[in-house]
Amino acid sequence: MDAQDLASPPAASADARQSAHPAPHAGAPGALPADHPKVAFGRIGVLIVNLGTPEATDYWSMRRYLREFLSDRRVIEVPRALWWPLLNLVILTTRPKRSGRAYDEVWNKELDESPLKTITRSQSDKLSAAMAGEPKIDVEWAMRYGLPPIAEKLKALQERGCERILLFPLYPQYAAATTATVNDKAFEALSKMRWQPALRTVPQYSDDPVYIDALARSLEDHLATLDFEPELVITSYHGVPKEYLLKGDPYHCQCHKTTRLLRERLGWPEDKLMVTFQSRFGNAEWLKPYTDETIKGLARKGMKRLAVMTPGFVADCLETLEEIGGENAEYFHEEGGEKFFAVPCLNDSEHGMRVIEHVVRRELMGWI
Repeated sequence: MDAQDLASPPAASADARQSAHPAPHAGAPGALPADHPKVAFGRIGVLIVNLGTPEATDYWSMRRYLREFLSDRRVIEVPRALWWPLLNLVILTTRPKRSGRAYDEVWNKELDESPLKTITRSQSDKLSAAMAGEPKIDVEWAMRYGLPPIAEKLKALQERGCERILLFPLYPQYAAATTATVNDKAFEALSKMRWQPALRTVPQYSDDPVYIDALARSLEDHLATLDFEPELVITSYHGVPKEYLLKGDPYHCQCHKTTRLLRERLGWPEDKLMVTFQSRFGNAEWLKPYTDETIKGLARKGMKRLAVMTPGFVADCLETLEEIGGENAEYFHEEGGEKFFAVPCLNDSEHGMRVIEHVVRRELMGWI
């Protein structure tokens, strides 16, 4: 036997290779001892997660929801010693009523739930139907704040035999206060499991061509239904404190990139599409320009026809329906504007589901 033979051992037969490297989940229930506990295995879970929603619009329901949301250290980074007294003695005594009134304006009365819950459930159902050709896939949905909780759905998937789970925070642009807190909560749940499933997390997809194309097609479709042509379209993203950007959060840049790519896809000039940030809270400086101030200023300068879309929101919610479609429309008209249109989110539309399915299939590569 020469040196080459020593360096390159004889090739094993196909049967031997298969024995040495058995296929995943090769065990069969019949091979288990008769007294073995019943175990489900061999499945793959997909868990889509959105921000959250109160269960009702009354004071106590709103207070529970706001307390969970505003207690998250990813959302509010103010030192606890300063934040806790303000939260518990001021905000949670006054804000629930005001927020409840706002939710009342957009509440799904038929199902007695928020639009965000209605749409997220539908997205989950439609994704499940789209993945029906993959019999090992189970699709579920959860909320970071409120119900159903992430831990409950992870446990349910694991008990159904999902040894691998794809966690999909429904945020095209990454922010620590959104994507990261969903991931945190999921890993917190896994830390309490004896048999942990393998977990993949979906990364930001702010520049994904399928997402950009869906935004463009949706915008074109909705503008085609109007009896006017907007002089400008604003892309309004949820704001975060400027301090978060300075600490290294990439959210601001990803929002601008989404709008730039959307403008290029549409073939529009730079002055036709702009970026603003909405929903600021408290007295700190947030990402600018602010949506409400921009809309007021445009109307004061003589703009008569305006449309606003919200690319960072995967589903319509309080911030898109009431804040943009309600409050900001009023600001525009009060300052002299005439025609205002709030472009619906992608939601569970054909365009929206095309994006969700595309991202899921992309991130499941190697598992299916």
